[in-house]
Amino acid sequence: MGNLLTMFKKALKRNHPDDSVKDFEKVREKEESFEPMKRGIHTVEVDQIVGSVGRYQDFDSRFRPKDHLPKDRLLAIKRAMKEGAALPPVKLYQIKDEYYVLDGNHRIAAAKALGLKNVDAQIVELIPSKNTLENILYRERIDFQEKTGLSHSIALTEVGQYGYLLKQITNHRQFLEKAGSVPVSLQEAAADWHKTIYSPLYALIEKSGIIHFFPQRTIADLYAYISYHQWERGQARKYGIGIDRLIPKDMEEFRKKMATMKGTDYPEMKREITAFILMRVKPKNEFVVMEKLFALDEVKEVHSVHGDVDMLVKILLTRNLLASDAEIIGQFVHDTVIQLPGVVSTQTLIPGASRIKSQNTDREPA
Repeated sequence: MGNLLTMFKKALKRNHPDDSVKDFEKVREKEESFEPMKRGIHTVEVDQIVGSVGRYQDFDSRFRPKDHLPKDRLLAIKRAMKEGAALPPVKLYQIKDEYYVLDGNHRIAAAKALGLKNVDAQIVELIPSKNTLENILYRERIDFQEKTGLSHSIALTEVGQYGYLLKQITNHRQFLEKAGSVPVSLQEAAADWHKTIYSPLYALIEKSGIIHFFPQRTIADLYAYISYHQWERGQARKYGIGIDRLIPKDMEEFRKKMATMKGTDYPEMKREITAFILMRVKPKNEFVVMEKLFALDEVKEVHSVHGDVDMLVKILLTRNLLASDAEIIGQFVHDTVIQLPGVVSTQTLIPGASRIKSQNTDREPA
């Protein structure tokens, strides 16, 4: 059994010969990260520390010292950490969102072994110069963060959108200065913008669930898109008009409106649509089609009728405020109704103005 286990370990080693932390120099060359920026001392998540500057071969991929290193130093550091001893900050190089140890490899190994979440680190960031989309977006993001002082992560996937957010903050700064008749720094305006404008609209979008329709985008992307069309262009739309009742076309009006609400009171970015479907079905299929339709949650009424059509169906759908009624209704009819066996054709009617009398009792058709 022992020999079999030894052979298995050797096979694993052959299949994974480079079980080491990331090599800083290889990543640096790949990203063309050569311009240094001193970031000072910050708290860094241990999980983001993925490599070493000169000793990557001394630690495995989980930052455990390899067999050729003595264990005394690591044990001493772990003991000091457990006892709460004050240790100096480690020194890290940063390349995008990952960190590489310049000084303090054993302290990082001990922190990971003890399950610590964060460590204090003196950071020098190396800015990637290679013009990939990812790197361009990263450079735009850190430039935005440096100018605004915002430490919150705003993840955008389209080039130029950080510039638009910076324009929003500049406009908000001018509003605050005019309203208060006192100078306001860009950083102060950015903090207020994030709290009173960005975060409320972000929460509305997140609550709506519409991000599921945009799998390659982020909620921050949708914030930029919605706010641009509401507050920058203010264009007349043929769809999504209901969003105007929720998000005023002036950014400061939106801020004023949301200031009166708690987060739990934020309205849904959704509305209901009522529509009627006129259907023709094959002879002797009416009952089966009626039962299948009535089983659908979206179907509220089904009537068998006499005349040019065989059936009248009332549906109630829900859509987000960016979509159109026709799009949502058409998708439901095409994907669900028309697929039912026995359905020959459909025609959809969307009410304009409606007046409905309340009904206290259900009435069976004569």
